[in-house]
Amino acid sequence: MPASPTVTLPGGRVISRATADAAADWLTVLMSGDAGAEEQQQWTAWRQAHADHEAAWQHIEAVTGRMQALGPHPAYTALTARGARKPVSDARRRATRLLLWGGLATGAGLLASRTTAWQRQVADYRSATGEQRRLALDDGTELLLNTGSALNLRFGSTERRLVLLAGEVMVTTAHALGAAADPRPLLVETAQGSIRALGTRFTVRQQAAHTEVAVLESAVEIRCRDGAGGTRLLQAGTQTRFSHSAINAPSAVDAQTQAWTRGQLMADAQRLDDFLAELGRYRPGVLRADPQVAGLRLSGVFPLGDTDRILSTLPSVLPVQVRTRSRYWVTVLPANAPA
Repeated sequence: MPASPTVTLPGGRVISRATADAAADWLTVLMSGDAGAEEQQQWTAWRQAHADHEAAWQHIEAVTGRMQALGPHPAYTALTARGARKPVSDARRRATRLLLWGGLATGAGLLASRTTAWQRQVADYRSATGEQRRLALDDGTELLLNTGSALNLRFGSTERRLVLLAGEVMVTTAHALGAAADPRPLLVETAQGSIRALGTRFTVRQQAAHTEVAVLESAVEIRCRDGAGGTRLLQAGTQTRFSHSAINAPSAVDAQTQAWTRGQLMADAQRLDDFLAELGRYRPGVLRADPQVAGLRLSGVFPLGDTDRILSTLPSVLPVQVRTRSRYWVTVLPANAPA
């Protein structure tokens, strides 16, 4: 499993990106004007649950304090909504996360982190958390963006380039659809390199430190960003991952990782904590397994259209209970855990 993304706070403390985003989500809820006594208690309990939670919240208080001192500054207005009682939208949640965490990095990574965060917000095409978005491009290419994805189009006279900034996409070329092929090469660019379509249908997922590619029809050519990594031809029915400088040996396409293209989440003897980490991509807030049940394994195929329903089925297949403190804080505990 790849390492989870992290955030380095001023002073050098490292916390998980999930914790940082959860803190930002709590701020969004509290600033919405709809938070009552129960939400206030849940927020307090979240802060007390782990030292990293409190550290994340202290950073938020420092940032919002500086913004408040600026008066009616656009950034502070975006965080507070000036007390307006409005639904907590995904767009507002993303903006809050960006304002609080988009500029945090260390050393040479500072500018890159900030730039990437803004690029995602202003990308040509984006999908919200839990959304899958279909696109038909002018050249006949069809795209399916998975949850929380961002992509730019860079079409010119000599090539067609799709720049995947975040998330996951399935690309179906006009050739694969039986239409006349565009003579310009079609490439998907990621942080680690590029994938050239050879009349094909394939998926690309941008991870923190590598790119995952799976070919469903025809073939693609992968090229690492570092030219020393070489190229690899990947045939239909195979998948791989690559970094800036190396391409892994291919393996058979994993049905579990491709289930999203059918609107499904598939588990095959999967650990519960890994299952919840994947499910968490499709819903906002914190979703975690208690350490006592994290290693339990489950199998099944679940429709992604209703993540609450997926959670409600867990007690019927595992000795667990699902405790929902709020829409944004769900914990899976042992079935016999005290209330």
